[in-house]
Amino acid sequence: MATESFEEIAETFEFLDDWEDRYAHVIDMGREMPPLDDAFKVPATKVDGCASQVWLVPKIEDGTFSFEGASDAMIVSGLIAILRALYNGLPVGEVAAVDARAEFERLGLNDHLSAQRSNGLRAMIERIRQTAAAA
Repeated sequence: MATESFEEIAETFEFLDDWEDRYAHVIDMGREMPPLDDAFKVPATKVDGCASQVWLVPKIEDGTFSFEGASDAMIVSGLIAILRALYNGLPVGEVAAVDARAEFERLGLNDHLSAQRSNGLRAMIERIRQTAAAA
């Protein structure tokens, strides 16, 4: 049930043979994200449970979910970029049906993230799901 944007990422990852190449690609994806305005980097948008600083700013317009985000860690910025590809543009009612862990497994990332990064990723996914559920 992945979005077209996420499927493009998955296809790219199929061509990247080793973890270092995938890691570098995740970092590049984070660098390519539009910057988050500092006005949104406030306690209300900060995600607890992440080792680095993470801010997620959700938007629901006409029943469609999207979010912007930022982190002070390069790899986490890349994870945010992947989450954006996975969730942005979905009808808000479909957000909960996304199995983000399985999709990250398809990319081969689950086994290579530290425990802290995995916890942070779970916290970001939970924030996204809670926001969509409250809409």
